[in-house]
Amino acid sequence: MDKKTVLSCIQPTGDMHLGNYFGAVQNWVNLQNDYQCIYGVVDYHAMTMPYDVAKLRNNTWELITNLMAVGVKAENLFVQSLVPEHTELGWIFNCFCSYGQLTRMTQFKDKSSQISESSKEEFISVGLLDYPVLQSADILIYKADYVPVGKDQEQHLELTRDIAQRFNNQAGKEYFVLPEGLYTATPKIKSTADPSKKMSKSAGEKHYISLFAEPERITKQIKSAVTDLGESTDGKMSDGVENLFEMMKAAGAMEAYNALQQDFVNGSLKYVDLKEATAKALLDMTAVFRDEKAALNADKKAIKEAVKSSSEVIRKKAQQTLKEVKELIGLLNVRY
Repeated sequence: MDKKTVLSCIQPTGDMHLGNYFGAVQNWVNLQNDYQCIYGVVDYHAMTMPYDVAKLRNNTWELITNLMAVGVKAENLFVQSLVPEHTELGWIFNCFCSYGQLTRMTQFKDKSSQISESSKEEFISVGLLDYPVLQSADILIYKADYVPVGKDQEQHLELTRDIAQRFNNQAGKEYFVLPEGLYTATPKIKSTADPSKKMSKSAGEKHYISLFAEPERITKQIKSAVTDLGESTDGKMSDGVENLFEMMKAAGAMEAYNALQQDFVNGSLKYVDLKEATAKALLDMTAVFRDEKAALNADKKAIKEAVKSSSEVIRKKAQQTLKEVKELIGLLNVRY
């Protein structure tokens, strides 16, 4: 039986932190065992918010190296700008999506508000409004069966399904399979400085922990992690304590996790013990990643050649889909 296809993408926004890894990329690695996986580094999407030209290219290769270092297979990776069929299909899909649907997208409202608050020049690009359509093209061009999503992406997946159904109606056949969300258990990692918020680079250095940080840096941030915010928990675990347990569990340190959970139940948990165990779990896990990244960086040319090659192979699937799409809706292909 052929494996089902899973499609997931990530923007090249620089350093990968624990929240990125535990919340998405760790799952990417595991899914490779059971599905045909296609993973994209979507640099076109990174252009929808204010960005630096040189950093965009550097961040793209940095993210690719990071993904390979944690176990994502090179043959499953593509770079969006190396597969121009995405943008052509995105334009076609613009004609199957309503303006009203895009303006109701929660993430558009949130990100446009961020621009308004942080920039003197209130420039909100059409790309920011329109990127969910390109995201639909990212998914449907490979006829993905499943898309790993969290609650914040459900709205975009529903838009993708709507576009696919409208296209199918126009084409007069069920050409696109309506992709389904793949809901897997992924931990929501919070900021160690403010555990009421998710871990994020945009909040500043103290709010995230780089996956490839030096051991001293990781240890320092865990030891200074906020455990309580002064709130009354009535015997319940505080957000800060829960966050440390979550990271320990996600890192696979189950023996220490279970023992310290029992200490919490017994009312004998010491925060210093919790922090030491969490730091050790993270250091054990990330040591492997740092070593693998160092090995990859010893031959950066090989990384680029591998991903350019995989992008070209994956592009053939996109080219075939676009050819069929144009045939179905009356557009000309090269042979005409």
